[in-house]
Formats: sequence, C-alpha cells, structure tokens
Amino acid sequence: MTRLLLASASPARRATLVAAGIDPLVAVSGVDEDAVLAAATTRFGSLEPADAVLVLAQAKVEAAARGLSDGSLEATGSTATAGDELPEADDECTGAILLGCDSMLEMDGAILGKPLDASDAVARWRAMRGRTGVLHTGHWLIDDRSVAAGGTRGTLGATSSTTVHFADVSDAEIHAYVGTGEPLSVAGAFTIDGLGGAFISGIEGDHHGVVGLSLPLLRELLGEIGVAITDLWTP
Repeated sequence: MTRLLLASASPARRATLVAAGIDPLVAVSGVDEDAVLAAATTRFGSLEPADAVLVLAQAKVEAAARGLSDGSLEATGSTATAGDELPEADDECTGAILLGCDSMLEMDGAILGKPLDASDAVARWRAMRGRTGVLHTGHWLIDDRSVAAGGTRGTLGATSSTTVHFADVSDAEIHAYVGTGEPLSVAGAFTIDGLGGAFISGIEGDHHGVVGLSLPLLRELLGEIGVAITDLWTP
C-alpha cells in the first residue's frame, strides 16, 4: 500500500486526514521560518502571502525528507505511540508520499502567523472582529516512492485560499477565548474546528483549508503524480 507521511506537528491536520480515511505517518523537523522567508525574499523579491506559505510548506517537507534519509528523524504512527520505519517499496508497500503544510492569515495585505503571546492574540482579535481576512494554506508534496514501485520522484505544491468572515465579538469573548490558550498556537489566532468556530460568521472557499489541510487540493496534487486519494484510505 502507499502511505502518506505528514511533515507537520498540527493535531488538526492529522485529525483531518484521519477523518478522511487516511492514517498518516508523522515526521516533524524544525525549520527557521524567518530565515526561510528571508532567503526566499532575497532570491525572488517580495512574496505574496499565498506564495509565502507555499515556500514554508516546501521547506518543512524537504527538511523532514532529509531527516528521514539521514536517520536523524523518525516517522511515527498517527497516534504518536510508537516508531515506524518509513515504508520501502516491496510487494506489500509502495513507499511514502510526503506532505508539508503551512498556514497564514492575510489581512490588509499583512501576513499573520501564530501570535507572539496572549496580548498579541487579544490585539489581533480586536483588529479582526467584524472584518474579513483570507486564510492561506500552502501544500507541498514529495513523491518518495521508488520508480519501480510506480513513483514519479516528483515534487509539487499549491496554495488553498479561503475567505473568512469574523463575527463582531465582544472584549469579554476575546479575553475568554485567548484565556483558553487555543488561539496561541495557530495561524491567525483562531480555529474553525474548535472553540473559535463560534466566532466565525462565514467562509468562502474550502473549510478544510481553514483547518490547515485542504482535502480537495490534496486530491488534485495526488492526481498530478498518478495517485488516487482513495488509494490512501486505510483498509
């Protein structure tokens, strides 16, 4: 079988895949995001938000691929309870496809990642309430399957962008939400699949992209390397 390896520590991304019938391996390698973006800006010039998340998604999955290759990183099962070897091509397993993701919120042309602290999250929400932003999620795939097993050795990516309408929440609601700690570890300081969902009045685009992993876009990227998303469903 073909396995998907998620190069992200995000529980929401992992849960999205599991709910969609895909039990991913997980391997996360640290990346200096500021350094990656600075290098990309030097090379390509100023980056649009949709391009910035794509650059980071690529950097994260490539770092994970290097770590797995040199043995400095270990893939775990999706429940993170035991180590797993990266699948190799044989009669029972056709290898792994690696996926990296990164998300950022764009408002007024500014890129907003994770808030620095609780005060920053409160300020973010005061600026966002009653307004509209765009949540960009970059996706990058590496086909690490052997050619003999049908792999393309291809690497490709794309960005999912979804318009998010924020409710006109009160200061009391903002402080209560930030007090839970939930918005401190997510791009844009909000979730749509958790407590923050009550403060999102509507979206235009893919709901899963706001969670952090667009299933329709993943299906399209897999199709580019000749893999049906149904091939990744757990038996």
